[in-house]
Amino acid sequence: MNDIPGNRRLWVFDFDGTISPIVPERNSARLHPEWRKLLEELSRTPGRSVAVLSSREIEDLSRRVPLPSVILGGASGLVWRLPGGHRIRPGNVAETQREKSRAVLAPLLSRLSSFPGVDVEDKGWSVAVHYRRVLPEAVAMLQPLMEELEETHGIRVFRGPYVAEVQLLPQVNKSFGVRRLCRFLGVDPPKAQLLYAGDDENDAVAMRWVLRKGGIAFCVGKPMSIPGVRVVETPVDLARAVRELTAIVPHLNKRKESKVVA
Repeated sequence: MNDIPGNRRLWVFDFDGTISPIVPERNSARLHPEWRKLLEELSRTPGRSVAVLSSREIEDLSRRVPLPSVILGGASGLVWRLPGGHRIRPGNVAETQREKSRAVLAPLLSRLSSFPGVDVEDKGWSVAVHYRRVLPEAVAMLQPLMEELEETHGIRVFRGPYVAEVQLLPQVNKSFGVRRLCRFLGVDPPKAQLLYAGDDENDAVAMRWVLRKGGIAFCVGKPMSIPGVRVVETPVDLARAVRELTAIVPHLNKRKESKVVA
């Protein structure tokens, strides 16, 4: 990826576990201070659009990323807040489909929520089943319920660290979100410079799509079997890698230009 002025760039970052450290209590998640500074710097660069894409609801995400110049995507890209405050939301057809899926899932989610240590979080367009607090000796008893969840028709389940993210619209994932954002912004993927960073299965779908378009993908934490993905351990390591990317590449371009002139 050549960070050259004049080229269109779209850089998208997941929130939890990517630019915010994973915490035992999800409501305590905060944007890492290093990332607050970095997002502000990146979004000031001409030609570069910077977005944070999360499965959280847009209102929740906006409280955690209070940066007006950064594009925010909630519900894996179903809802967007653009700079200036303009909102983009799904239509009535999507809402009808969501409610049908919610009705089908209701009995199973009720059983899951009664399982000791399980916390079911309703995110509006998705449902997160958190099981970090399930005792190790009880995990085997939880497994049949999780398998039943994954086999339910009309939804899609993505696994993350101690969580199963249930998409109430099976066609929605982070790749869907990035592609939707490209359309809104008028970004032509084959001609643009794309970057995506995330840490779970939902992010992996977007990573693969970005890599197929010739972009860069970062995986934070546990490595994923995705050819071409760059692995870093923590959000701070990711910030360092992104800073190196923006700082080093222009220098290399200048050296190449000097050779041509010579």
